[in-house]
Amino acid sequence: MSAPRMLGINGLGRIGKLSLWYHLDRDAFDGFVVNVGREVGRSLEAVAQYIDKDSTYGPLHRYLGGHRAERDIQIVDEAQGLLRVHGKEVRILRTNRNPAEIPWREYGVRVVVDATGTFVDPTVPADVGNGSLRGHIAGGVKVVVQSSPFKIKQKQTATPDDAVMLINGINEYQFEPGRHTLVSAASCTTTALAHMMRPLLDRDLTRHMITAGMSTVHAVTNSQPVLDAVPKAGAGDLRKSRAALGNIIITSTNAAKALEQVMPEIARIGFMADSVRIPTSTVSLIILNVTFQTEMTADGRPLIDREAINAIYREAAEGEARGLVEYSEEQNVSADMLGHDAAVVIEAVETHSRTGFVDVRLPVDLTAAGATQPGAETPAVGRADLATVRIPVTHVKIFGWYDNELGSYSHRLGELTEYVAREV
Repeated sequence: MSAPRMLGINGLGRIGKLSLWYHLDRDAFDGFVVNVGREVGRSLEAVAQYIDKDSTYGPLHRYLGGHRAERDIQIVDEAQGLLRVHGKEVRILRTNRNPAEIPWREYGVRVVVDATGTFVDPTVPADVGNGSLRGHIAGGVKVVVQSSPFKIKQKQTATPDDAVMLINGINEYQFEPGRHTLVSAASCTTTALAHMMRPLLDRDLTRHMITAGMSTVHAVTNSQPVLDAVPKAGAGDLRKSRAALGNIIITSTNAAKALEQVMPEIARIGFMADSVRIPTSTVSLIILNVTFQTEMTADGRPLIDREAINAIYREAAEGEARGLVEYSEEQNVSADMLGHDAAVVIEAVETHSRTGFVDVRLPVDLTAAGATQPGAETPAVGRADLATVRIPVTHVKIFGWYDNELGSYSHRLGELTEYVAREV
C-alpha cells in the first residue's frame, strides 16, 4: 500500500484557502497539511468556519456539491489541529512561520504551495533569519510552488537554475524534476494575459506584432487598506495606501515583465502594462491593445480585422486552448464571471480593429514594382533617390475577463500543482 499523497499549503489567505477548496474537489491528494503559523480565534472551530464560509463565493459545500450539499467539516483532534473536511484529512499547523521550521517531513509532504506572498525571492538561502522559500526544501519538501511571481531583491541578479516560472497551459512542460525545486505560478493577471497572447503568437497572421500594451481593471486585494492608511516606510506609490472600497486607483503591474519569462518571444515586442484597482471583490478585465503590420487584399481590405481576431480566439477555444480560453459572444458583466473556470474569457462583442497607414521614406530601388502592399497607393518619389511607401498598420483592442481569485487563477495554480506533484 502506497503512502498517502499529502499536499502542503503555507498560508491560508485568499489564494491559500481557495487552493485548498480546489484540491478538496479533486483526487490528486489524499490529505492536506496547512500551515497558518499562529493561533486563530479561540479554537480550531474558528479555522473550520473560515475554511467553510466565504463572502465572495459562498460556502465550501456549495462549491463542492451544489446548492443541495450540506456542510461537512468535523474537528477530529483540537490539540493536533486535525480536521476532516468532506472526507479528507486537513491538518492545521499553528506554530511556526519560518518555512525552515515547519515539520513537512513529519507528515510526508513532498510538494508545498506557498501562498503567503512573503517569501518571494528565490535567491535567499534557507537559513536566513526570518525565513525564505528555500526553507521549505530544508524541511524535506521536493518542490515549492509559489502563488505569485518571483521578486529578486538584488537587482541584476539572475534567477537561480533550480527556479522557474510556469503557467499551466502555456509552459508547464518546461518543469524538470530533479532540477527545479522552486516554481513560480506567476500572477493572476500574467496567467490571463499569457492565454490571451498565446493564440495570437501561434498563428502566422498575427505573430508579427509591432507593439502591444494592456491595462487590467482589477478587483481589490488584501494588500489594500479598507480606509486611508499611513504609507509604509519606503513606499513609492502613495495611492496603494488609500481606501480600497471608495476609490479607483491607478497603480502598476509587473505582468508584462513576468510574461517574458514564460513566453520569451514577448521580449522583442514593445509591451507596456498598467493596472487600475476598482472597488469589487473579485473578477478583473484585461484590455489588450496590439498593433500589427498587416497586408491588404486586392480590393483594399486588411487581412487582420475584428472578424479575423475573433476567429483566432474561437478556434483556440474549440481547439488547443479548450478549457483554458473561452470565447463569448454574449454581453457579460463582471458578476457573470464569478468563479468561472477559465484562464480568460474573450468578450468578442467588444473586439475592435482599425487600419491606417504609416508613410515610410525608402530608397527608390527598394520600392520597385510590387514592393508596396496590395491596395496601397503607388509610391510618390519625393527626391531623386527617395520614395514614400504607405505601409498598412492595424490596431486591435481585445477584452478578456478573468476571476483573479478562484476560477481563473486558483484553478490554474491547482492544475500546475497537480502536474508538478505527478512528476516528483
